[in-house]
Parts: sequence; structure tokens; C-alpha cells
Amino acid sequence: MIHFKKLRWQNLLSTGNQMTEILLDRSKSTLIVGENGAGKSTILDALSYVLYGKAFRNINKPQLINSMTNKNLLVECEFTIGKNEFLVKRGMKPNLFEIYQNGVLINQNSSIKDYQDYFEKQILKLSFKSFGQIVVLGSANYLPFMQLPAHARREVIEDLLDIQIFSTMNTLLKEKILENRNEIHETDHKVTLIENKIELAEKHIASLRTNNEDLIRAKQDMIAELEDRINATGQVIEKVSTEILALSAGIEDHSKVANRKAKLLQMESELETKIRKFKKEISFFHDHDNCPTCRQGIDHDFKKEWIDNRVSKTAEITEAMASIERQMESIEDRLNEISSINAQITSLNTQITGHNADIRSWQNSIKTLNAEIESIRNNTRAIDSGNDDIDAFKLDLKNTKTRKEELMHHRQVLEVAGVLLKDTGIKTKIIKQYVPVMNKLINKYLAAMDFFVQFELDENFNETIKSRYRDDFSYASFSEGEKMRIDLSLMFTWRAIAKLRNSASTNLLIMDEVFDSSLDVGGTEEFMKILDGLTQDTNTFVISHKGDQLYDKFHSVIKFEKHANFSRMAA
Repeated sequence: MIHFKKLRWQNLLSTGNQMTEILLDRSKSTLIVGENGAGKSTILDALSYVLYGKAFRNINKPQLINSMTNKNLLVECEFTIGKNEFLVKRGMKPNLFEIYQNGVLINQNSSIKDYQDYFEKQILKLSFKSFGQIVVLGSANYLPFMQLPAHARREVIEDLLDIQIFSTMNTLLKEKILENRNEIHETDHKVTLIENKIELAEKHIASLRTNNEDLIRAKQDMIAELEDRINATGQVIEKVSTEILALSAGIEDHSKVANRKAKLLQMESELETKIRKFKKEISFFHDHDNCPTCRQGIDHDFKKEWIDNRVSKTAEITEAMASIERQMESIEDRLNEISSINAQITSLNTQITGHNADIRSWQNSIKTLNAEIESIRNNTRAIDSGNDDIDAFKLDLKNTKTRKEELMHHRQVLEVAGVLLKDTGIKTKIIKQYVPVMNKLINKYLAAMDFFVQFELDENFNETIKSRYRDDFSYASFSEGEKMRIDLSLMFTWRAIAKLRNSASTNLLIMDEVFDSSLDVGGTEEFMKILDGLTQDTNTFVISHKGDQLYDKFHSVIKFEKHANFSRMAA
């Protein structure tokens, strides 16, 4: 059982640097009230963020940081599981995610995602979907169990009954089945290979006994065929090489063009430097009537002559630079053409490399065939040694077939296990045992809220609902108030089942604005009776706008208020 003890946060949503702390197990029932925007629902996002790294409501993660402070978001949560005490810290700007067990930081030598996965599956054992069905009932984005798709309903129930282990086992089993299938495939391949070796060896011996020369001629024919291929491929290589030479001749000016480009770039740079110098001198004579060094006046005609000279030279240089640009365009066109030809040459060289590789392979094959021919001619005892090889192959074949039989038997065992671990196997049997208990509890809570219908879920969690006035109908056909009663009954049932199974059981129950929407006065009264009937180790928090009507129904009250644009707990 997860026993939540304390939750602290700062710089979260409308909360500022001052740490807000709530003792989660202080009171059996707590009412949280406050004006709109006072921050009373922040507890939902704080708890969801510290446990799962995301808001409970429809808020993007970066929006969780207080927009005024814009840093140092920190949420801490303390809880116990059995004899182990845990402290989780999570924050942004700077990013932080730490899990302490009995005061010791749990190893973080993994990615944040893996660390989160370990936290959810190995410590909490409570998924985010189940968290939204068992711990928190929020009006903002709460999706009731009856509105979940079939696979999501099943995930929640598997969490409750603590049978996810069968899904994990099924995943591991699939890996085992794949390994078994691959090994059987490899064994089949090995059997075929050995049989081929035996067949080839027997044919080889028969050929040696009948007519070694026939075998030699066959190998010589293969050599002749390979030599023909080599000759034909050599001609192809020669043709491609000629084409490469022709293409290379067309780009002999590559170095010259590249050098010309470099020189033009240098000239352009030098001309730009001169233009900057002339412009600076022109600016100087425009701005000064006296020499800044000797303080004497500068002759007007001298200034004009100097400026006209520099303007004329600037125009000449500008025209020269335009000429350079035209030459550069021509050079770039030529370089692009050369690059295209080089690409063709590279492609042709790749073809030659491939052809040469084929020739080397065929030459190696010819060497091998010549060695085999020489072996046939010189080794007169090949028949006896061949028989020894065949005996070894047959022994290997026998052992391999025995191994395949073992693998086939193991596959049958795995297939049986696969049937058991499917959703329709062991998990369904366990679920079937609990479905009557679930239905009994659901109808018990419905009756406690004066909603007298016969509500039943099957093992696929499809509902059947009957009343004394109507035939079968669905969840969707009810009013919002009636749906809320069903949703509450389901939530109380899941908590009871979790308590029974000691799986996703927790002391904490938070409900956001449950009393402010679909429950009427009568439903509220009956709902409060159910809350009072919960076990002593359940700590219930109810967030509501109807504080004045509910104060006397709770053991304690927490009020949130806005102060200087920040949310805080009222004293």
C-alpha cells in the first residue's frame, strides 16, 4: 500500500517562491476551498507532476512554471510503501528528478525516461491511467472509467488486480518463442546443409569410382566458362577505361580554372580594399577643411581634384569588379560542368571496381577448381577418406535431428504457456473471479447513493444496466447526475478492490469539484455517508466552491487565497 504523507511545492502555476506544504495523512477528510484562481486545484498538478512528470489537468509541462518567477519550480512528495520511506523531488529550471529510498538516492545511471519507468513499475506500481481512476477524480480532464476504450479499461483493472506480471511474462515469452523459432530454423538449415554435404560426398565418391575424368572435364568446363567471363569483363573494363580517359581529357583545365578562380577572388578582395580606402579618403576630404595634423587649411581646388580623382578611380574599380563577377560566373559554370564530369568518372570507376572484384572472385574460383582437379588426379585414397567424412556427417546429422526434436517439444511447451498468458488465458480467469465482487460493490455504492439500478460488468468490462422501469440500457443514456453516481461507485469499487488485492492501494483520495457539478443535495448527502464509511487509513481531500455548505461535514478545512498575485494557504 502506498501511504502518502506530505506534499510540498513552490513556483508551480500561481504559487510563488514560498513553499506550500500539505500533510496528506493529517486528517481523515479535508475540504479545500478558495475563490476561482486562488490555486486550490494546484494540489492535483503538484502530485501528478512529482509522480509522473506531467500535469494532471490539460496544461503543457512548460506552463507549470510560475510565469512571474519563471524558475526554481520544485515539487517534493513523501510516502511510504511497507517499511520503506520514499522522497521524490522533481523540478524545472533547473531540471531535477531524484528518488530517495530510506534517505539514500536511488542510482540514476540511466535516462530520465528509464528512471521514470523504474519508478512507476518497480516502486509505485501504479500507472497514470490508474492514478486518474483510483487516487484523483478531477472535473477538469477526468475521463470516467465507462468512457475509456476497452484496452484502457483493461489496463486499469490489471493494475488493480496486480496481474501486469502476466503481460510482462507474455512479452518475455514472445521473445523465447522467437528465439525457439529462430533456433528451429537454424537447425533445419543445418540439417539441410549436412544432408547436402552427405549427398555431395556420396556423389563425389561415386564419381571417383566410376570416372574421375568426367569430373575433371566438368571442372575444366567450369574453368573455361569462368575464363570467358573474365575475358568478357576485361573487355568491358577496357571500354569503360577508354570512356574515363575521354572524360578526363575534357577536364584537363580543372586546375587552371580553379587557379583562375582563386586569382579572381584575390583580385576582387584587393579591389574591395582599394574601394574602402578611396571612400575613406573621399569622406575625409568631405568632412575636413583643415589638416588635422598641421591645422593648416586645405586648398579647395586641391580637395576637389583629390576627390574627383578618387571618385574616378572608384568607378574604374567598380567596373573592374563587375567584369570579375562576369568572369566568376563563367568559371563557376565551368567548375559545375567539371564537377558533373568528375561524378561520371567516379561512377565509372565504381563500375570498374565492381568488375575487378568479380574477376578476382572468378580467378579464386579457378584456383579452387584447379586445386580440386589436382586433388582428384593425385589423391588415390580420396574414396576411403571420403567414407570417413560421410560417417562423421551422418553422426552430426543424427545429433542435429535429436536437437530439433527437443526444440519442437520445447515449442509445444511455449505454445501452451502462450495460450495461458494471453488476455483470454490466466488473466481472464482471474478477472472472472473478481467480476462478481466488483459488481456487488458497484451496486452497493449505487444503492448507498439512492440510485437503484442493476449494474453489471462482464470480463471484457462492457456494462449491462437494468432498472425496474426500463429494459437494458447503456451508461450514455443516463443524466449527468446519474453518470456521476456511477463514476463515483466505480471509483470506490476500484479502491476497495485495490485494498483487497494490496496492489494499487493507497490512503489518498482527491476529488476536484465533485460537489459543484452533477450531484444534487441528496446525492451529496449520500456521498458524504460513503466517505465517512471509508476505512480509517483513507485520507480524503475534496476541492469545492461550496465551502459554506460543506464546512461542518469535514474534519479539517484548507483555504487558498491570492496575495500579491501569488497563491498561498490562508492562515
